[in-house]
Formats: sequence, structure tokens, C-alpha cells
Amino acid sequence: MKKLTCEYQFNAEQLQNVRRLAKELSLTETVVKLLCARGVDTPEKIKKFLTPSQKNFLSPYCMQGMREAVALLQQAKAEGWNVAVFGDYDADGICASSVMYYALQAFGIQPAVYVPERSEGYGLSVGAIDKIFDECLPDLFITVDCGISNYKEVEYIKEQGAYVIVTDHHELPEILPDCICINPKFSDEYPYDNLCGAGVAFKLACALIGESAYELLDFVALATVADSVPLLGENRDIVHEGLRRISQNPRQAFSVLLGKQGEEVTAQTLAFVLAPRINAAGRMGDAASALKLFLSSSPQEIYQLAVKLNEYNLERQKCCDKLYESAKAKIRQKGAYGNVIMLSDEHWSSGFVGIVAARIAEEYSRPTLLFVKHGDMLKGSARSIESVNIFEALKHCSDCIDEFGGHAQAAGINVSEQNFSLLEQKLDEYIGSHYTAEDFIPKLYVSEHIQDAFSLQLAHELNALEPYGVGHKKPLFYLTARSLSARPVKHKSPHLLIKTDHIDLMYFNGAKHTKLIESDVQKQLVFECNCSIFRGRESVKGFVKDILYDGNSSEIPFWRFSAGLNRLRKESAFDPACVQYLPQTDIENLIMQKRAQSAYGLCMVASDFQTLRSYGCLKDMPPDLVNLSARNVANTLIVSPDAQIDLSDYREIVFLDRPSDFNLTGLEGKRCYANADIFGFKQILNVNTTREGLLQIFAAVRAQAGELQGASVEETAILGHGLGFSVEECMFALAVFEELGLIDYENERLIVYRGVRADLNDSPLYRRVVELQRSVLA
Repeated sequence: MKKLTCEYQFNAEQLQNVRRLAKELSLTETVVKLLCARGVDTPEKIKKFLTPSQKNFLSPYCMQGMREAVALLQQAKAEGWNVAVFGDYDADGICASSVMYYALQAFGIQPAVYVPERSEGYGLSVGAIDKIFDECLPDLFITVDCGISNYKEVEYIKEQGAYVIVTDHHELPEILPDCICINPKFSDEYPYDNLCGAGVAFKLACALIGESAYELLDFVALATVADSVPLLGENRDIVHEGLRRISQNPRQAFSVLLGKQGEEVTAQTLAFVLAPRINAAGRMGDAASALKLFLSSSPQEIYQLAVKLNEYNLERQKCCDKLYESAKAKIRQKGAYGNVIMLSDEHWSSGFVGIVAARIAEEYSRPTLLFVKHGDMLKGSARSIESVNIFEALKHCSDCIDEFGGHAQAAGINVSEQNFSLLEQKLDEYIGSHYTAEDFIPKLYVSEHIQDAFSLQLAHELNALEPYGVGHKKPLFYLTARSLSARPVKHKSPHLLIKTDHIDLMYFNGAKHTKLIESDVQKQLVFECNCSIFRGRESVKGFVKDILYDGNSSEIPFWRFSAGLNRLRKESAFDPACVQYLPQTDIENLIMQKRAQSAYGLCMVASDFQTLRSYGCLKDMPPDLVNLSARNVANTLIVSPDAQIDLSDYREIVFLDRPSDFNLTGLEGKRCYANADIFGFKQILNVNTTREGLLQIFAAVRAQAGELQGASVEETAILGHGLGFSVEECMFALAVFEELGLIDYENERLIVYRGVRADLNDSPLYRRVVELQRSVLA
């Protein structure tokens, strides 16, 4: 079950400071809290944060090695040296190479630029070095976004008679290259260590050509966002200025890639429009085309290359989707019941496993390693969740790894096929012993609980905190509500408009949650806010990101009965004979045993909350309602599951009562158990299925047709209840009438057809309910 986690908590003294700052700076306390929690906690820091600018740029000469690099490049210019620039195949490497190319050109040096393809591996290699020397015989070799871990390769370059300057931003290895090195990770006078590779190249550009380098900030902004470095400190100033340049005077390569956006270019535009297209070239084995796009001066060539990158991105998406489905199939076969997920396949592409690993890690809330088999070796990518440092875990298992590198959240690994299972076992043991169950619970970080109207001033101040991104995410808020009004944006739309007392909300693809939103149970709606202008009027609108049932309400709204009817109407290939019925005591013992064995793979299903009263062993487990709040296959308790719920990833399904049906997706091949002592469908047993009773309800509906015309299913059932029938009887009858063609719901509104003759046994739902009632009586 997902957990809401507050981004910050303040003691009394800190709150007093928040109020003082808010008053002094004329800001809302909410925004001041947010800034203080992110380290922006003085009037000077806040003012600087709210006015990002190139004026805040730090001096490049505070960086170790900068003066020496400039001096060497001055010598290279004076003596006419050949200069080679070596980059990387990702967006940061491509942008860093472009920055260095244009800066050197402006400085008076015409460099040769080389970026390797993904198949050549990351960083310097002897093969790439030989190729560059064969092509241009450089006197000076400059790396961007790589090189700090290439001590041996740098020595090889020096043996060929060339000088070397390494510009990089990655973690420092134990042995540094013996050359001029520029890296913000050094303990020097430079106070900021989170620049990306292009950011470091930009600093060298500033030292070489001064403020003329600011013309390259569009590249640096793109790289900063694409490489997922924090958008705080100097990175915030860089991205702000880069976005301003892209919006005001975009270079042609950016314009063509962006197309006719018609919207403001934001950090999200860089992250989700530009960066994927640049990265797609490298992933498809053609990083050179992305570099050409940024270095070309031909409008025709720029257009052709942009079209190629768009095609690459579409192909990349298809390849990632295919790889994801393949990985999911392997998970269903193997199971995802440990502390780490490790999979391999010889047909996967090394260019996509990182993307898919990140997607699976997020979905299952566990570190994920995906490998591509090459002969006896497996080359893989690891992605982790926020709470687990995968680099430290791999370092602990280094005795069975051939090669690895990376950081807390991502790593590249090479392992022999024979050590694959051993690595999986060691990682599982290490993670299990160093982290708790709490570390693996999917969390939604929220800033504030909204209990009053969301003000326009607060919305404006939140906009002023742009650009948002890694390390400075757009804040989420939540409100607590019971019954809310929800309606589709338009006929048959999956998107909802939700009215609350505090803010109007839009929920994209939220239609499946309509019943929960409208029901009178307590839940939390998590949203982010934006300003909206319609017909010249500005207002605040929230966009729902998730909805969580808090597990505390035990009411049984009538729509749960409707959910049961919907499952009965669903055709299922699952054979109920596969279910093992056990007495209450055995079911409880089974649950305790399975929970003790593993934190994953067990799904417990209850028809209603009344069933849970019989299970003292589950008091510590808050239930989900209707839909699963998380997809991480953690041991889960769900009440009144929707007919569309998918339990395919679970290992065992335990029905805490005897349900009316087993029409849930994913039961095939699973170990399924049910409590033989508790009936979970008492409401269905009590439904009047006689012809006379159903005729009375239809006669009442037909007689009230004028009043009921246009009513929803629920409204019709409630009105029927007022005529002397139970809500459950009315809902059952309406479902049967709909199957028989006596009534219909157009856009969920009732239409009654007259003069239609029908046989009750022509209704599949009627037959199933009657059969269910007879089976109990028998």
C-alpha cells in the first residue's frame, strides 16, 4: 500500500523562523516552508533563489586545473596545434561536446570532435584513441563528460605524444589521470559539485571566451536536465538562463526538434521532448547524428537530422515497450518476491535495458538489474529506488562482478554468466540485511495538507519556483475528502473533473476511480497545482496524481455490491475447482506463515469489511479498496476488488471469505485458497430473484420513468429503495434488465424501453445469481 510522506516537519522554533521570513519577504508560509526544507533558509538565499540569473554564476577559476587548462589552450592556439575533443553518446556528452566545439572555435581553435557509439562502451578506449590519432593526429586531447576514471587510457594518449585535459563531473576514482583534470568533485575553492558534464565544459568555455560562452547555455540547460543533476544552486541559474534563450531565440536545431509547441518551454519540455530525442540517437547506435545536428550550419541538414532523431525516438519507444513486456513476462514466470529483481536475455538491447530497469524499479519499488547476454558475459544496467544505494550494494558483491561503476541510484555492471545467480543471491542478502521493510514501501512525498481554499497567491509563488526538476521537484499537496462530485470532461472521456471545497481538480485517466471518488469513504487526493486562464479569468486548478484510500473507513457503500455484480457478469477462464477451501483457523495459520516467509507475493481478498473483523492477524495491515494502490507485489490486503483488477504478479491468493465469484484477472496458475467458514456474498444471497419480485421492480421503474429519465444507476437504485425495495435488489434488477435490453444507460443515464418481451434466463447474471443461491441452499 502506498504511503503519504510529508516532505518536511518543523519544530516550534523553526516554524517561528518560517513565519518571520514569510512576513519579511511577503511570501506565503507554505512556500517558505518548502524553500527552507530544500536548504534555502535565509532572506538572502530566498531572494537569490527567486531571481535566478547569470549574475549568480560562479567564477570558473575557482576550479582546480582551470588556469592550467587555459594556459595550455593558449599555447595550443599560438602554436597551431591539432586539438581533439572526446565526448559521450548520451545527451550530456553530446551537449558537452557541442559546447567545447563552439567555445574552442570562438577561441580560435578548430577542433575535431568525436563521440563513441554505445557499442564501443563508455569513456576512453584504446580503439577509439587509435582511430582519432589515425584521423587527425592531435597534439592536445580534451575529454568532456568522461575521462576521470581513465588513468591507463590517458597514459596511452600521452605515449602517443599528446597533452591531455580531462573535464568530467563523475565521482573521483582512487587513481586519477596524470594530466590536467577539471572536476567539480575536487575539494577546491569551487563551492558547487553538482554540475553535469556540459556544465563543466561550460565553465572552461567561460574561462576561454568570457560571457560569449553564455550563447551556449541552451546546450548546458538541456544537458543539466537530461543528466538528472539537482536543479539547485548554480544549476538553477544555468537552466533558467538556458530556457530563456531557447524561448527567445532558439537555435534551429532546437526549433525543429520542438516543432510547433505553442507553449512555454520549461524544464519539463527539455526532459520529455528534447532529451529523449538526443538520447535516442545514442541508444539506436547513431550518436554521431545527434552531434551533427548540433554542429551543422545547413538548414536542410539540420531538418533532415531532426527528422531522423524523431524517428529514432519513436523506434526507441517501441523497442522499450517490447523489452518491458518481455521483462514482465519473465517476472511473471520467475516471480518478484525477493529484495532485488535480476533478469537477463540475449535478445535485449543494451541501449534500452537502463530505461526499462528504471521503469520496473519504480513499479516494483525494488532495485532492478537487467542484463544482455554476450557469449559468456552479461552486460547490464542497474536502477534503484530512492532509499537503496545500489552502488554500495554492488561494491559489497564486487568479488563476483567483473566490472561495475555508477552511483547510488544507477550503475553499469558486467558479470560472467556463471556468477549471475551468485550475484543475485548476494545482493538479495545484502539489501535484506541493510534495509528495512519501510524502505521498500512506495511513498508519495507531499508538502502540505490543504484544508482551506488554495489561493491564487500561493499558485503564483509556486510558479516563481520554476524550473522544477531533480532535487527540486514540483511540490505535491493533498486534501482529505469523503463524497465528491466527479464527471467526465466529455462524453465517454477517461478524464474527470472533480469539485472540492478547496480547489477544482482534473484527473487524467481517473475514470476507473469514479466510484471511490463519489463514495462516502475517507480518502486522500494528491495533486499539483497550476494557474489556469479561461476567457480572461485566472483561477487555480489542481491535477490529481493519485488517490489513496486511508484504510480507516468500514462503511459498506452500495456500489461495492455493484462491483460484485460486475464481477459476476465477467467471463473468466479460471476454474473455481482449483481453489482449495480451508477452515478459518487454517486460513489464519497460512497467512501468518506466508507473511513470515516473504514480504512479497501474497494477496488477501475480502468481499467486505465485515469479513476483516474475523482476522485479528491482519490488524496491522491497512487495506486497499477496490483497486491496488501500488503494483510492487508486496503482501497486500484488498477489500471489494474491482472486476478489472490484475493479480498476475502474485504468488498466492487467499480469499478471506467464500466469494460470490473468482472473476479476477491473473488467478490462472496461482495457488488460491478460500475460507470455507465465512460467506462473503450474503447481500447476493438475500436478493429477490423471483419473477414476481423483478416484475414489481420493473413496473415501478416504468411507472416512474419520467422521474427516473436521465438518472444514473445509483440514483435509480436509491429512488427504487424509496419505493419499498432494497438498494441491492434494485441494482441487481437493473443489471438484469440491462442485459435483457429492457433498459439502457447512455453516458450512464437511464433509458427505459417499452414493449420489449424477454425471458429472465436469457440474462447471464440472473442465471449465475440463481445458481449461487441454489448452491448454498443445497
